Amino acid sequence: MASRVNTSFTLIPNQKYRRSNRRSSYFSNTFDSDSQPLSTLGNFKALPVEIFQIILKYLSVKDISMLSMVSKTVSQHIINYISTSSGSKRLLLQDFHDPELPDREDITILDHYKSLGLLFKRCTLLLPTKDRLKYIHKILADVSCFKFNGCASPLQCVGLLCYGIFLQTLTAGWDELECHRVYNFLCELTNLSRKMQTAVCSKPGSARKLELRIRLFCRNVLLDHWIHRSDSAFWLTCILKPWPMVNQARLLYILFGPISPQDGQVIWQKMIEEPTDESCLKGLADAIKLLYDTGTKEWTADDVISLVDELSVVPREWLLENNARLLILSGNNICFTFMASKAVNGRTIELARLIVFLALVCEKELYCMDWAVKMMQRVCKVFSTPVERNNFLQSVANAFACAIMEMLQSVMSEDGDDDDRSFMNLFHLVQAQASFHKEVLYLTMNVLSS
Repeated sequence: MASRVNTSFTLIPNQKYRRSNRRSSYFSNTFDSDSQPLSTLGNFKALPVEIFQIILKYLSVKDISMLSMVSKTVSQHIINYISTSSGSKRLLLQDFHDPELPDREDITILDHYKSLGLLFKRCTLLLPTKDRLKYIHKILADVSCFKFNGCASPLQCVGLLCYGIFLQTLTAGWDELECHRVYNFLCELTNLSRKMQTAVCSKPGSARKLELRIRLFCRNVLLDHWIHRSDSAFWLTCILKPWPMVNQARLLYILFGPISPQDGQVIWQKMIEEPTDESCLKGLADAIKLLYDTGTKEWTADDVISLVDELSVVPREWLLENNARLLILSGNNICFTFMASKAVNGRTIELARLIVFLALVCEKELYCMDWAVKMMQRVCKVFSTPVERNNFLQSVANAFACAIMEMLQSVMSEDGDDDDRSFMNLFHLVQAQASFHKEVLYLTMNVLSS
């Protein structure tokens, strides 16, 4: 009995030694059968590695992903299969310009890379984040469309989209520290920070191709796949926060501003030259709401309002109508906070003109005009004295008169199509003034009757 006890104790160091060996050679290109506990392979232990890899060829990526969780040894076999030329060719599909997979009509290449992300997540589960990223980069290095400048036709390519879905699946559930490491790894890999610096420090539009590449990479790889808004806010914060406020506004415009439908390049003059529509501003408004509403600790309300203020002069001061439309799309809280900030800082005339163009947008888009009146009423309460409130209301009346006179002069000085557009703007502004004052009278009468 004593000898059996001694024998069992002498086996423990061997078991530990073999586990340690298996862990240190986890990603070796060849499989050393002498150092592996073949019993963990179950019924596969009788098969040569080559036969096991042939079996894997008949399994879907999802099935291989499930199989990788059977044991460490099976997982290592799968990793070795991925590292082979045949496994890499089969799993790393590169039909990025033809997103429907040829052999399965019900599966797109996006679905394929989502499943592949889960496979890599499971196979690299025991590795530190840094080693996981290095290994995955080594496997994906030959996929040219995953690189920042890798594809010659980026607008017709879903490569970066696939890469983003792959990374989203891989990093789902990781804590913020690990995700920061992922972002830093990608920045180092692509030299993204230097490219951003070049874009935001150059004259707007002078590096159009670089702006397009930055937009496509950040949107497709980092921002557009997340289900939870807090995840999107985290990655957007990673992109923006290292930069000064003026550069944050430039970057936000590059990422979410209006683009040309022909070549996808950013249209810098859009907000300066003419009134725009909701589609051109929705991306910017959604990004601003994302930073304001998700309660991210890196962004205070003052930070977001300052960013909106800075954005409205990128690349030069916007038309007030476009500024008003952005505030309406950004939601009541942001709109009121932005206007209250102007009231507190004594920028009464700017605030009054903004009220006029909020009313104009409401008239054009058939929004309820009582919203603009109630917003003005809320802003009035920010002023601390009756004199300040009365001066503000007088400024709003004057702003309506000045805006109408400016548009009337524009109508009288223009010809052709420009004349028609100016006349319609004047018509909408007169209608907006009438509707606005009607709502003010309703509000006044309701207060008196109560």
